[in-house]
Amino acid sequence: MTMKERKILGYLPNETPPLGKMLLLGFQHVLTMFPATVFCALFTGFHVSTVLFVAGMATIVALLLSKWGIGKFIPLFYGSSFSYLTAYLAITNAEWGVPASDELISTMQAGILVTGVINIIIGLIIKAVGKEAIDKVLPPVITGSVAAIIGFGLGFAALGMAEANWVVAIITLVVTIMFSVYLRGKGFIGMLPILLGAIVGYLISIPFGEVSLASVGAASWFVVPHITFPSFSSAMVVTAIFSISIMAIATIPESTAHLYQISLYVDRYAEAIGEEPYELDKHIGFNLILDGIGDFVNGLFGSTAGTNYGENNSLMAITLNYSGPVLIAAGAISMLLGFIGKLEALVGTVPLAVSGGLAIYLFGVIGMQGIALMVENKVSLFNPRNLAVGAIIMVVGIGGNIGYPGGFLPIPIFQGVFPSGLPAIATAAVLGILVNAVFLIFEPPKAAEI
Repeated sequence: MTMKERKILGYLPNETPPLGKMLLLGFQHVLTMFPATVFCALFTGFHVSTVLFVAGMATIVALLLSKWGIGKFIPLFYGSSFSYLTAYLAITNAEWGVPASDELISTMQAGILVTGVINIIIGLIIKAVGKEAIDKVLPPVITGSVAAIIGFGLGFAALGMAEANWVVAIITLVVTIMFSVYLRGKGFIGMLPILLGAIVGYLISIPFGEVSLASVGAASWFVVPHITFPSFSSAMVVTAIFSISIMAIATIPESTAHLYQISLYVDRYAEAIGEEPYELDKHIGFNLILDGIGDFVNGLFGSTAGTNYGENNSLMAITLNYSGPVLIAAGAISMLLGFIGKLEALVGTVPLAVSGGLAIYLFGVIGMQGIALMVENKVSLFNPRNLAVGAIIMVVGIGGNIGYPGGFLPIPIFQGVFPSGLPAIATAAVLGILVNAVFLIFEPPKAAEI
């Protein structure tokens, strides 16, 4: 069936729109990924221009490899993942909008590189043994609990930013929630509640004297992204590798869920127009390998660890545009934005209180999504086995991250390897995995199962 004969206009992954439409559709993808990806950079001390540039590069690399590897584009956009925020902050103690030193960024890059390697290894294992085997080692009670403590563990940091101006922060929070609820399903504008909330918060901040555009005027139009390379020589490198790479266990189920989601919508559209299904959900392991390669690219050039974005998946479902070439165009546009200095300076003028209002909502949603993951997978919290695993992760992760400086647990016996202490969230994840492993080796009596 030709494009003109289709009653429902859209594009399947291997289809290419005309150039003008492709650029417009690609720019729409960039608008969708922009708020969350830039927020991660500003919040954690990475350079905005670098993160935009490398996110686009990682997306293009993953798309081209998917076409080469399975003959089909897997239409996913790779932006900054929120799952790693606490791990970064534990190392940088970053202030909003202030880039960390090159030494700290290079140290974090070591952890991001290892994250990429872990994803690649797990992807290869899943291709060999199947997803069911991995689910035994990382059941939903672990992945859900880890996602929850990532979000809730950042709660204190969000409130700390809101303290800059509680009125601005609360207004930003409320209007963002209203946008996210009442604009849902209203077309493209419904995909931008965070951006719209940030704009309202920004405008509200002006009468309070919270906005200064002096840095924008001083910035150059053209800049070169601030590229740094990974370093394994810092005293904090083991801490960085441990605390950052272990967070991969939270992004693996997220990435898999996104693949299932996009595969479902692609195949339904293909069926509706009489085309063969793509069956992308058969390539779970390969998709994780692509995730790992994307993170390897991020770690190599100084960007945050990434994930494929559910926001862009939703955009594709709304527009029926699943074109891989369009996403390649989006990646190219993102890379070009990394060279516009005034854009980075303008983003840096967003007041701290506005970011605090957004963070209260965003970090809370991350935590709630962890709970939703357990609900979706029918995790029984009447089962003592699940209670034990979840309890350890929650208390060590949230209590340790909020209760100790930088979120490091001061356990003396590990100070030779971890001079600042054990990172609480990563430690909580490892403890949960170990306790679950004990239950796998020594099966509990059936009487304990509910």
